[in-house]
Amino acid sequence: MNPVLTVEDIKKILPHRYPFLLIDRVTEINGEKSIKGYKNVTGNEEFFIGHFPGNPVMPGVLIIEAMAQLGAVLLMQRFVGQKVFAYFAGIDKARFKRPVVPGDRLDLDAFVLKDRGKFAVIEGKASVDGQLATAATLMCMVTQ
Repeated sequence: MNPVLTVEDIKKILPHRYPFLLIDRVTEINGEKSIKGYKNVTGNEEFFIGHFPGNPVMPGVLIIEAMAQLGAVLLMQRFVGQKVFAYFAGIDKARFKRPVVPGDRLDLDAFVLKDRGKFAVIEGKASVDGQLATAATLMCMVTQ
């Protein structure tokens, strides 16, 4: 049976906290190869105050950050109990296909493309209602 991580479980893995913890739940982990989760996007998000008044859209950089956080949760599975942190090390091929707005559930997927122990290249995807919103290749590094 695949584990499911609640936001409280995720907080035990990642150092992020409100308003910068951008994953609400992990719904599936397939070994060290892939992970799925989601973020419920609500109208109460602080970034909607200025992005954009009267036309709220989740900033693309935060969608990328949510994918990176999900990838970090996957990578950190092999370092349980160790005092290490996962850092965002790079991004390639970012594409934004549709806006993400209040009320959307942002479904997140991350797949390991290259694994070098403490460094991984991950393909991230974010979608809403089955429609691709954002895709990117992310680099993640674990260090002390």
